[in-house]
Formats: sequence, structure tokens, C-alpha cells
Amino acid sequence: MAILKPEELKEKFDDPWIAPYEKVITMADGDIVELIEYHPCPSGSNWLLYQYQHSSELIIDAKRDGNKHTYLCKVGKKPIDLKASINAAGIEEVAIDEEAKEVKVTHGGLAGAGVGAGMCRGMGEGVKYVDVLEVGGGSKEGKATVVTPKYEKLVIGIDDTDVKDAGATWTMAHNIGLQLKEEGFEYLDHIIVQLFPHNPHKTQNCVSIALTFAVMEEDKDKLISRLIEILEHDTLSDKTAIAILEGIGIPPKLREYAMATKTGMMDVETAEKLAEELDIPLIAVTGDQGKVGALAALGLHDDVDEAVKVYY
Repeated sequence: MAILKPEELKEKFDDPWIAPYEKVITMADGDIVELIEYHPCPSGSNWLLYQYQHSSELIIDAKRDGNKHTYLCKVGKKPIDLKASINAAGIEEVAIDEEAKEVKVTHGGLAGAGVGAGMCRGMGEGVKYVDVLEVGGGSKEGKATVVTPKYEKLVIGIDDTDVKDAGATWTMAHNIGLQLKEEGFEYLDHIIVQLFPHNPHKTQNCVSIALTFAVMEEDKDKLISRLIEILEHDTLSDKTAIAILEGIGIPPKLREYAMATKTGMMDVETAEKLAEELDIPLIAVTGDQGKVGALAALGLHDDVDEAVKVYY
């Protein structure tokens, strides 16, 4: 029907039944795409998540955190058999244009879900343009291809920024994420990972932090350098370290290491050996001790329920 940028879409479809998405972000790693959408409705959006999971063969996993939807998808094309109430909406195609550095996701839906497929999503921040194939609404089917920049996923584990009488690693890490966001980087998430509570090296609660970013390939080194620069200036500890995980997914050995660090003592040498084996940069910002927790944070950044558990 029409290829429109978000501002053009808003001008063309200024209707009271259209609710713009807040933001849409896509990260790619090989033939896997992680799609993050900030829906206009928090709990109401759970209906859509349910429908997408049941209708779309391309979706590997899906989860909701408030109005933030995260879909792990395979690249490919699988037409969806739309049926009212049962399979009312879904993703039928995921494609990557390497030359243009774009991800193209084709959504389809019936009635209101069809309106969301193109018009609502297409108005979100982060969308380059949308190809509206069918408008939708009422009892009609809607279909659209939403095109977004192709980001890469970058997760940075941080530990040991505080001392016995001052500081807090979780807040310092979050503030760094916010500062990087102000500087133009896509700060996506902040995960607190509970570590072994009987560790004699702990300050008190014994947690490390994972910060998640979506970053263009050419900006990756700049983001890492800037984060280290801020940490060097702000940390109170002489043991601060970071670990860096690139791409989507967690190596099984890294997950095992994280669980071992939650349930018992771990040493710097073991952390360094595993990081080298998995080709994960492990950087002493002001010291080596923080390497243990920083690496562990990476292993549980995608499992917040397990991350916060205490094994006492």
C-alpha cells in the first residue's frame, strides 16, 4: 500500500483508535534476531504476547516486562494462519539486509491486532520506515513490514565499585548506563546478580551487575572505552573490573560458571581461564578481584528470576 516514515504515518493515520508504540529495537546475531518493542499498554499487552507465541513459528522465545516485549526470532518466512481469537496476530517474516544494516519484520493481525501490525508499531521511536501492506481495523486483516536499524547486542558485567563505608555497585552501574544513554547509546537493561553470600571479599550483599546495550558495530569500541573511562573516574574501589559479552545467547559454560559463583567460592584465576577460553574480554579497571563477579553477571543476564536467587 505505502512506504512511510513514522512522522508520515502519524500525519496519514491520525485516528483515535491508533496507539503508537513507544520504541522498537532490533539486534541481530547470525540468523537470530532479538526484537524489543515498548508497547503502549503495560499489562494489556500480554494478550499480544500470548497470540504471537501461539501463532508464529519464527518466534523461539518471548517474554514481557511491563510494556517491554522481547521476542527471540529466527530469520525466515513462515506464513501465519490467522484465526479470530485463536491465532489473531503474529510474525510471518524476519529478514536482515546486511548492506543497508536493517532488520525487516513483517507483522500480521486481525482487527485491532492488524492496526497494531503497522500503524501503531510504525509510529514508534527507532523505526526507519514501515511498508503498510494492509491497513487493518474493524474485521479486516492488517499487515506491515517494520524496518529498523540492525544493532548488535552488548552485555557488560561490572563488579566491585564500592567499599565498606561508601558506594553501591548497582546504582553506580545504572547511572553509567543512563549517562551513556544521554550520550546517544541504547541502554536496554540493568540486571542485579546475587552471588555467594558467604564470600569474604564481599562488601555486604555480594551482587554484581550486567548492563545490556544495543549498539551499532562501528560504535562498540567507543561505548566500551567510554564506560571504562566513567568507571575509572567514579569507582571507589581498587578492585573494579568488567567483562564483555557480544552477541545474542549465553555459552553453556558461562552459565555454569555463573551458577557456581552463586553457590560457592570462585577465584580470579578460574574466571580468567574461562574468559580466555570463551574469548570474553575480562578487564581490570582498577583491580582483578572484580573479575569474578563481573564474569558471573554475564552468565545470568537473560534470567532475572535465577539471577536474584540466594543460595545460602
